[in-house]
Amino acid sequence: MEQATLGLLVLDTSFPRPHGDVGNSATWDFPVILREVGGASARKVILEDPRVLFDDFVMVGRSLIADGCTGLATSCGFLSLMQSDLKEALGVPFASSPLMQLPWIEALLPRGQLAGVLTISENSLSGAHLRAVGARPDTDIRGLPQNGSFATAIFEDSSEMDFDSCGREMVDAGMNLISAKPSIGAIVLECTNMAPYAAEVSKSTGRPVYSIVSFLNWFQSGLTPPGF
Repeated sequence: MEQATLGLLVLDTSFPRPHGDVGNSATWDFPVILREVGGASARKVILEDPRVLFDDFVMVGRSLIADGCTGLATSCGFLSLMQSDLKEALGVPFASSPLMQLPWIEALLPRGQLAGVLTISENSLSGAHLRAVGARPDTDIRGLPQNGSFATAIFEDSSEMDFDSCGREMVDAGMNLISAKPSIGAIVLECTNMAPYAAEVSKSTGRPVYSIVSFLNWFQSGLTPPGF
């Protein structure tokens, strides 16, 4: 069996992870090692300060490195706050958040177009999260309804999730984002659990949509370059 070079530091959750979710091993066309960070709930990481869990992330990250991983990533976009400190502590390439794609995407877009963000919690996603990964702190963002199917399932760590309803919420948020700012030329999904809905959002908005899947497929292509 091929050795996994990518290790994923996964939040301590029990909500469903459909195909396309960062925490579903079937999402990836290459081997990965998924390892939970005990106590790192979605609420703690998103609604509170995830930096209090720094030592826990370092411990799990080092265990993944010991098992042969040469690059590490996380399962929550809000962990961008720890990008700098964790990459230094772990000593390997480290990808904290899909938000890291924002500067690259804006470099690709024609003059006058910008990248926007869909997030699970608009009130929690701050300029500090964006600056930590080199993105514009005034990047346009749009959050999902906090009492909706998606946010409720994630924050309450529900055992069930209405995927059709979640998809509608994603599309509505994407349409609201581009309606408010027509110059949005591409969308980044902050939340790594949003990736299963990327195609729906792209089709509805007519914009390219980038997620944790696009990010980690790129990341892995450098950790283990394809042979020709």
